[in-house]
Amino acid sequence: MATDRSAELFQRARRVSPGGVNSPVRAFKAVGGTPRFMTSGEGAWLTDADGNRYVDFVGSWGPMLLGHAHPQVVSAVQEAVARGTSFGTPAEPEVALAEEIVERTSVESVRLVTSGTEATMSALRLARGVTGRDRVVKFAGCYHGHVDSLLAEAGSGVVTLGIPGTPGVPAHVTADTIVLPYNDVDAVEAAFAEFGGEIACVITEAAPGNMGLVPPAPGFNAALARIASEHGALFISDEVMTGFRAARSGHWELDGQREGWAPDLVTFGKVMGGGFPSAAFGGRRDLMEHLAPAGPVYQAGTLAGNPVATTAGLTTLRLATPDLYTDLLATSLRVRDLVGEALLGAGVPHVIQAAGTMFSVMWGVTDPVTDFAGAQRQDTAAFAAFFSSMLEQGVYLPPSAFETWFVSAAHDDAALTTLSEALPAAAHAAARALDDRP
Repeated sequence: MATDRSAELFQRARRVSPGGVNSPVRAFKAVGGTPRFMTSGEGAWLTDADGNRYVDFVGSWGPMLLGHAHPQVVSAVQEAVARGTSFGTPAEPEVALAEEIVERTSVESVRLVTSGTEATMSALRLARGVTGRDRVVKFAGCYHGHVDSLLAEAGSGVVTLGIPGTPGVPAHVTADTIVLPYNDVDAVEAAFAEFGGEIACVITEAAPGNMGLVPPAPGFNAALARIASEHGALFISDEVMTGFRAARSGHWELDGQREGWAPDLVTFGKVMGGGFPSAAFGGRRDLMEHLAPAGPVYQAGTLAGNPVATTAGLTTLRLATPDLYTDLLATSLRVRDLVGEALLGAGVPHVIQAAGTMFSVMWGVTDPVTDFAGAQRQDTAAFAAFFSSMLEQGVYLPPSAFETWFVSAAHDDAALTTLSEALPAAAHAAARALDDRP
């Protein structure tokens, strides 16, 4: 495929932006080659600056649940823009979006913000303000945005780029962060036994999707809720990625709702913005009432609850019916089967792991991956070869072995046919990469 225009744009970008991108994983450093600069998206397809078309399994990293440029979302946004792009005042769409979130999830009260990082940062501040404690428990491989205290052993771009530690974050900032192995209840019990009276909260991705998809072991999230409660700490479930994506009510629908427990605080993002910068955090009303102006914990945002973003998110959620999730899961299962069959046929060791509609491939391993250490044992060279072959054949995948694949309601038979036809060559490219290992 021609990449002249993308290469030219990348060269221009590197002159004015660090690494030529505005989010590190977009730079293709883990997979090689030229990042594709996209000019448009429609349904399940992206078109780049050179006119190449791709079936998209990134979906803007999750938000495009309905597919790109869904006509009803576009129409609603156009009407909202015509009324004004930002007021700096309350507006009805932000109320309606908050009502929709409350109706679908365990939270009773919601504060809207503009990014997932801001949501987790604010939830952390609230937990500390409510409990009067400083320590935070997090898990290796879980990514909660680029919050200073939560970048310790984070997944996502930190592991993709092989960045050691957290440069730029003073040691005292992470001194109160306790990092534990994921899916290890005994380690959580031990940490609370030693520091229980000092721990404000335990935070986890509801189903980690930033070290590849590593689902929680049965009962793990329930144990976190129980242990935190027993020690007077709060349990924060980060559903920025999984919220309204893994299932209609987020990953909580797959465990907490069935098991009869709920997190104290939850963070949301991605799908709830419908492709616009929008996120939220929420929880029990008594906790949320500690936020200004109702309480003393300060948090604010000039563009929080932006009327265009909230309109896009509200329209997306209203279109995301139970039937849509049934179809989305069926599509996800079909894609997993196609990928698995191709890799098996080429003799590529792998494990496909999922949480609801979300999934990823673990490369060069044969046993399920349950934690960050296991995820880091992946053969990233095999993935890079697979990625490059798929890209050349018109399939756009997350450019990292440590990221999740996303399908949309727009992935129809034509899109899946393109995927199916590209898989054999890509699977054999991965097999050759494995054979070439020293």
